[in-house]
Amino acid sequence: MDAWQFGAIGTAWQIDTQEPLDPDVRHAVLLRIEEFDRTWSRFRPDSVVSAAADKAGEWVLPHEAGSLLAFYGELHEATDGAVNPLIGRTLADLGYDAEYSLVASGAVSVVPSWSSVAFSAPVLRTHEPVVIDVGAAGKGLLVDLVSAIIAEHTDRFTVDASGDMFHGGAAPLRVALEHPLDPTRAVGVVEVGAGDALCASATNRRTWGEGLHHVVDARTGRPTSDVIATWVVARSCMRADGLATAHFFVEPGVADQGVLTDRFEHEFVRMHADGRVEWSPDLPGELFV
Repeated sequence: MDAWQFGAIGTAWQIDTQEPLDPDVRHAVLLRIEEFDRTWSRFRPDSVVSAAADKAGEWVLPHEAGSLLAFYGELHEATDGAVNPLIGRTLADLGYDAEYSLVASGAVSVVPSWSSVAFSAPVLRTHEPVVIDVGAAGKGLLVDLVSAIIAEHTDRFTVDASGDMFHGGAAPLRVALEHPLDPTRAVGVVEVGAGDALCASATNRRTWGEGLHHVVDARTGRPTSDVIATWVVARSCMRADGLATAHFFVEPGVADQGVLTDRFEHEFVRMHADGRVEWSPDLPGELFV
């Protein structure tokens, strides 16, 4: 297998294929990532998201906005508002800002209601400046978009964007689930089938202070504390990514009662701060804890 490694959107990527991808395919991949970042990044001043942070108005969004924002609406409803892409200013106030200051301000902004904006493809209408952060599902969507480009040239490939993975290979891929408190250990192994995606999310991935990390409950404006890691297998990376975030916010034990599993087709694992681990009955793998 050929492994193409590169950095983009602040993370490491690896695309595995049987033969090296042609230069024009690699160019198309990098161009698609750049286009996505130029719309959705709150860390670059020339993005649409940065423009919407400065003033209210109407913002023309690309085609993928339809599926992304519709999915956010589903996640918002399923988590009683805990997942909300208008959380960007709150994250910045907590220290996860465009300058990566990693210093929390004295006052933390209240997250605007998701109903305060209106989207009618392709236009997003805002009535006040809002800071959109699509980190809960956006990187997964970008992996799906990149995978679609690769799939036009080969049907045997894997795209891995540091925790968000889509597998297009013929045989299942066995992936270890890294222990969030000890990277030398695994909490289990799952098999990612052809056409499946795996997303891992953990509070230790972006931590910059006591109780400060990137998984924030939009209802309270504070980082979550009970769940410390989640893993989701689904049929798209966007959905795996978003559901991995959503599993931080359902009450302990509730996941088995169908709050998310009845609404969305997926398998999951989640670990609590006290070491307890929950997983779905049909998880394609095994747990060691």
